[in-house]
Amino acid sequence: MRADNLRFHIFTASLSILVLVSGCDRMVTSRNTRLVKEADWKAAQGDYLWAINLYEAALDGTPQSAEVHFKLALLYDDKMNDPLHALHHFKRYLVLDPNGSHAVEVKDFMKRDEVALGTSLSGDSVVTRAEAARLRNENLNLHRQIDAGPAKPRPAADKSSSRHGDKEKAESKKTGSHTYTVKEGDTLTSISRRFYKTSKRWREIRDANEKKIDDPENLKAGLTLTIPAND
Repeated sequence: MRADNLRFHIFTASLSILVLVSGCDRMVTSRNTRLVKEADWKAAQGDYLWAINLYEAALDGTPQSAEVHFKLALLYDDKMNDPLHALHHFKRYLVLDPNGSHAVEVKDFMKRDEVALGTSLSGDSVVTRAEAARLRNENLNLHRQIDAGPAKPRPAADKSSSRHGDKEKAESKKTGSHTYTVKEGDTLTSISRRFYKTSKRWREIRDANEKKIDDPENLKAGLTLTIPAND
């Protein structure tokens, strides 16, 4: 009888622990989602320092936080003019999600920021050469790890989108423009940075696609945009 009671109490305690852990996971997820939404709002308002604090508070080291690292990297790179911290968060994005939707552009951003960081060392800088060398070595190792990983398969396009794409490519040749298919998480500023190496030309992309873009703040994945020529 006592043995049965002991087994029952052990089972009850184990079940309570599982329920508690599950509840904690949901609470953490909910908290992180709330922090990211608030950070997005602060960034849109131009309060970049507060947005950075909120994004960093939402980091938990899981693959789900890769997108937060990407947002932090863009803030440091584009708004704070801080290539060192931008490189760190770009690197963390690739470590957590090496085949993510931003992986290709992140690699491009990292190359450009490494050049910018090296240039800053030619003058007065708080970053030491030893620290910059260590950072370059870390990024080199990271590139090797990513290159050795499996490539993310590209989704097959349907026939109608293919015909539409061929038509736009023909028009692009006439105007010198390009076409780009929006990916999950893309913004007009990130697309501008991808093609022009600056986020300041996002309005040109918006104006060139005013009939296609319903909400400039929320681009739909799969939308094909016309990118004006880089004069």
